[in-house]
Amino acid sequence: MSALPETPAFVVDAEALRRNAVLLREVAEASGAHLLLALKAFSMPAAFPFLHAEGTCASSVHETILGGEFGGERHAFAAAFSEREMAALLDAGLNHVTLNSFAQLAQWRRVAAAHPRGAQVAVGLRINPEHSEGQVPLYDPCAPHSRLGIRRAAFAGQSLEGVTGLHCHNLCEQNADCFARTLEAIEDKFGDLLPRVSWFNFGGGHHITRADYDRGLLVRTLRAFRERHPHIRCYLEPGEAHVLNAGTFVCTVLDVVENDGPIAILDGSAACHTPDVIEMPYRPRAFLDPAWDGAAAPGPAALRAGGPGEKPHAVRLAGPSCLAGDVFGDYSFDRPLVPGDRVVFEDMALYTMVKTNTFNGIRLPSIWLRRGPGDLTCVRSFGYGDFRSRL
Repeated sequence: MSALPETPAFVVDAEALRRNAVLLREVAEASGAHLLLALKAFSMPAAFPFLHAEGTCASSVHETILGGEFGGERHAFAAAFSEREMAALLDAGLNHVTLNSFAQLAQWRRVAAAHPRGAQVAVGLRINPEHSEGQVPLYDPCAPHSRLGIRRAAFAGQSLEGVTGLHCHNLCEQNADCFARTLEAIEDKFGDLLPRVSWFNFGGGHHITRADYDRGLLVRTLRAFRERHPHIRCYLEPGEAHVLNAGTFVCTVLDVVENDGPIAILDGSAACHTPDVIEMPYRPRAFLDPAWDGAAAPGPAALRAGGPGEKPHAVRLAGPSCLAGDVFGDYSFDRPLVPGDRVVFEDMALYTMVKTNTFNGIRLPSIWLRRGPGDLTCVRSFGYGDFRSRL
């Protein structure tokens, strides 16, 4: 087995990706829905062969171009595109575009009319059903004053010429009951538009590969919708579900300082390397395992971290940056942490590598792929040049 030469590092486990792909394929086949990979959550080309999706959903021109490497259909949505970006999307081979306002639709019509591929792209509108299921306002597209999606009242007097689809996204790491309620709200507010569209993208946030996710309810809900509207092609664009519990972030303890309890300073940074830990916020699962080989889950001899007070030795895990709040969270372990210990954080493939930054000049984590036991490969490492070239 190739050993990790240094930390911090992200490790993506292909075996876990394959397990998720099996579940996603089963849902797609049973429901008749077409699955896309939301590149905003995970955009690691070396892992593409292990995923199941019929195409990608992009949030930018660059992600659309990357979607060409994945293959299949290429969809794109953003809160707004410039005219130059719209032309670049067309140049990149876009298949579907979803627009966020009628002003954006008018602009798209102008750009597409002047482009040789303009007539080849299916055009949709993102709707806001004004139905919230999210618990965290930062991640709720249907929260009051949201900039995402067109509310029903805004459709009055507008021409839908050239519009062939609709898109709705309001979920975040949620179960199928949330989607079922959302679909009721969609059909209640926008049901009169459904006979005139040929496709509907139900967005992401469907935690399909989570152990307690009700895949049966999702399948029944989608099949019932398709029976009511057999002319509509249905899409789901999960991001997290493709890579849920399939990656880790490994760090080394550099020092342990004392301030009303021990604080282990790691070479990995929550602020630079896992910003969702601070933004959401949440405390990722963690473990110690000297025999760890890059697998997505801890081995049988691993020492799993507990919450505060759960195990004998409390410790705060924190990063090396100058941000006072560069903290992963408060944990407890079966033994004290010491410099040189490797701490492995679980479920770190999604919304991590895509959000890293070089605040304080802190080095970006290397990226590794574990294809199987004993097969660990460095996909990418970073150095000073990556920091200097950014600005």
